[in-house]
Amino acid sequence: MPFYERGNVRIHYEEAGSGFPLLIIPGGGLNATMSFLAGRGPFNPLAEFKGRYRCITMDLRNADGGQSSGPIEIDRPWDAYTDDHLGLMDHLGIRQFMVMGFCIGGPFIWNLLRRASDRVVAAVLVQPSGHRPELPNQFYENNMKGWGAGLIARRPEVTMDQVSAFLTNMYSKRADFVFTVTRDFVRACQTPILILPDDIPPHPYEVAMESAMLAPNAQVSLYPWKDPKERIPLAVRHIRTFLRANEPAAAATSVGQRVAAD
Repeated sequence: MPFYERGNVRIHYEEAGSGFPLLIIPGGGLNATMSFLAGRGPFNPLAEFKGRYRCITMDLRNADGGQSSGPIEIDRPWDAYTDDHLGLMDHLGIRQFMVMGFCIGGPFIWNLLRRASDRVVAAVLVQPSGHRPELPNQFYENNMKGWGAGLIARRPEVTMDQVSAFLTNMYSKRADFVFTVTRDFVRACQTPILILPDDIPPHPYEVAMESAMLAPNAQVSLYPWKDPKERIPLAVRHIRTFLRANEPAAAATSVGQRVAAD
């Protein structure tokens, strides 16, 4: 699988299929890697959607078990990752794309919409992360143990104080809603959105539903959609219908011609 490099950032990525571009952001918090999609997610989006879309995914910068690396940008944690997402799209010559994100992909998608709403045609948020007032420190504490300790072991030049400051700016100082944008932003966002809620501590149902209610062009899936497992294909069908409905006309025509030729 190839790498995209920009200065001291090196991003490991993968492509599958052809058609209109679909950026897929794996779950797994700050340890999100491409392996999540095939092994730990509720379904494999590459397998499900590569027949119609040019699926693009990547290891998150500095994720344990991944091959992407870069500096710890303490003063702009969310934007550093968004730089990687947009930089990869630029590297591949892609201007407009759709995006699907699992878990931490939810806040990443909102930040992509804040930074580049003209480039994101439609977005699917699967079991998105959000802030729980009753567990205000969960992301800081979980990542200090589950991400920071491993990062320091791999990168001796990184200190625990730097990791703490990074996570504080990423989560503790933004301890509200979806971390990356305000409710007013979501209320004004015109991009088509599909949300598949979850309800575990890092994926609050209330925040997912509030986002769906606020965003003027949002849809929400059935809930629960992962249990029993027989419901998952129905949720995937909803995603497929949503993506097709929001494909640019030229891309949809091209897909139709390709299918007819086959």
